[in-house]
Amino acid sequence: MLTIGDTFPALTVPVQQGTDQLPADETLDLGETNGKWKVLFFWPKDFTFVCPTEIVGYGELAEDFADRDAVLIGASTDTTHVHYAWRRSDEQLAKADFPWIADANQKLARALGILNEEEGVAYRATFIVDPDNIIQHVTINGLNVGRNPAEALRVLDALQTDELCPCNWTEGDEVLKPQAA
Repeated sequence: MLTIGDTFPALTVPVQQGTDQLPADETLDLGETNGKWKVLFFWPKDFTFVCPTEIVGYGELAEDFADRDAVLIGASTDTTHVHYAWRRSDEQLAKADFPWIADANQKLARALGILNEEEGVAYRATFIVDPDNIIQHVTINGLNVGRNPAEALRVLDALQTDELCPCNWTEGDEVLKPQAA
């Protein structure tokens, strides 16, 4: 599994975004950062139960991520057409208007080391990637436990301070300033 300090795979992947039109072979170059952070989160499968709660949760914080110069990107091993159909079927998912990677060939999930081979889906993985395309944070959950998008935002805030941040640190709290011995 790729982890902190590793370079995020510079793959060009199919994406689906919005509900206005059918997917038309849109892609996203994951090697291009445009000087921004990336918060990329995988969910196992569309049309399931835990996944939409996470997608909606991340979607509700999309502007907060953008305010921190971070691009929010979702992903699963479904196709662009399945993503489109799911978004069209659920008003809350339709509002989660950030790119959804369609990793149907499982190339990205395999490159990241997060593919559950037995189930043929990705684990619930979150990667925070800096503007140099270096992974700075990784969390992985099993298939049955959802994540806390606010925690991903908190970790992004802490990473962006480039300081020592104590347990439960939140934006606005003091960072640690060790005294020289």
